[in-house]
Amino acid sequence: MGACIRGSMESEGMLPRSIYYGRIGSEGTERLLERFGHDGSFLLRDSETVPGVFCLCVRKTPFVYTYRLVHSSDGWFLQLQGSGVRKQTFRTLEMLIENYRRDTSDVSIAPLTEPLDRTRVHNFSSGQEFIYMETCNSSRGSSVC
Repeated sequence: MGACIRGSMESEGMLPRSIYYGRIGSEGTERLLERFGHDGSFLLRDSETVPGVFCLCVRKTPFVYTYRLVHSSDGWFLQLQGSGVRKQTFRTLEMLIENYRRDTSDVSIAPLTEPLDRTRVHNFSSGQEFIYMETCNSSRGSSVC
């Protein structure tokens, strides 16, 4: 299923590709956003529990909030925990992300202010103890992804 996820990411715009961290896992995501981000920093990763689903992870101190981004025949939508209702469907991930970046009135999602670009993290962390790796740590599950 990983090839399917990567295939769909390759067809996406520049923003989703630049913030896609692959199979990083929830613990790695939290460390990245705590170390390199600030309130409103966000990234995309593969879901640890649902194949073919992306997770949008957003830092809002003191937490990292995780939202599932699901693709259907209608397009991409943000699946809110405990809600079977789809708010909006978007043709691309980039359109979905940009919508939630602009619409700050939606209190069901933490504000998205700054994408955590992989190249910035990689360049900043070169030679230091923290190195970004696409791994999946399945020993600790996440309540959302």
